[in-house]
Amino acid sequence: MVTRADIPLTPAINVPVTAQIEGAVPHYRGAGRERIVEQIKCELREQDAVLVAHYYTDTHLQKIAEETGGLVSDSLDMARFGNTHPASTLIVAGVRFMGETAKILNPEKRVLMPTLEAECSLDLGCPIKDFVHFCDTHPGRTVVVYANTSAEVKARADWVVTSGIALKVVRHLHDRGEKIIWAPDRHLGRYVQKMTGADILLWQAECIVHSEFRAQALERLIERYPEAAILVHPESPESVIDLADIVGSTTRLIDAVRELPNKKFIVATDNGIFYKMRQAAPDKQLIEAPTFGEGATCQSCAHCPWMAMNGLHNVLHVLQTGENEIHVEESVRVEALKSTQKMLEFAQQ
Repeated sequence: MVTRADIPLTPAINVPVTAQIEGAVPHYRGAGRERIVEQIKCELREQDAVLVAHYYTDTHLQKIAEETGGLVSDSLDMARFGNTHPASTLIVAGVRFMGETAKILNPEKRVLMPTLEAECSLDLGCPIKDFVHFCDTHPGRTVVVYANTSAEVKARADWVVTSGIALKVVRHLHDRGEKIIWAPDRHLGRYVQKMTGADILLWQAECIVHSEFRAQALERLIERYPEAAILVHPESPESVIDLADIVGSTTRLIDAVRELPNKKFIVATDNGIFYKMRQAAPDKQLIEAPTFGEGATCQSCAHCPWMAMNGLHNVLHVLQTGENEIHVEESVRVEALKSTQKMLEFAQQ
């Protein structure tokens, strides 16, 4: 199992996408899958629970969330939804920081996750002690952290942002003359810095999935599909972002597939997003952008190994047992709520 202590701070996260992470998800077929799906739906009703799933999780989980009144979305909308839904229990299918965010916003609700082992390389790459020291070393700067961080890091921050509102928030702060500390994703931070002109001091971490996209391989794919629109998540390296027609959050990229006239799209983000993209535009062709794994064991290894740990079996297990409940120390939660609430309020403007 990969732990926070296993991952170095600088110069960047260096964990291969093919890292062996415990918690392989069993695959169900046919009648077996239908049976466990119906069990999950029954438990959701009986437990007064709602399933909130990220775009990058298993297709079957996304489908259950849709069919039971839950939500499939990005981290911003997951936070919004959990904060307003009347269910007493939130089942958060994603990675740990998403469950923590749900608890920060909903202390009165029970928040369960299919597995507590589902981490995020950005969260792991920003340990609270090191981050506090970094901030204290550079006083006078407004601390802006990506949602992909621990509750403790959010508690130290002035603002929390997602990729969907990062540009808007930083432009707002820049217009006020504020200098910024940005953490943890260096690629997203550099993109925001370039687009806003803000004075930003970057923390050096990266996503183990998006950092694997390669511009040279993408250029070769563009030559094969010159009519395709290039969709890139801003956690990708700068050289990949420079090739994009659209740079944006997961929700923005899904909207682009639906709205743009192109019939083909090369997509540089986690391939779990294809489920919603195909719903949005079933007549369009989606092509995975090549990663560092090209020519090795896969054409594209663009799928988070931690997201992949969410499965039918562990969703049913936590519903039946109440295990894997998320807890956030109250003093931390109260401080983290301040920066997280700013994100929700600003997104409504």
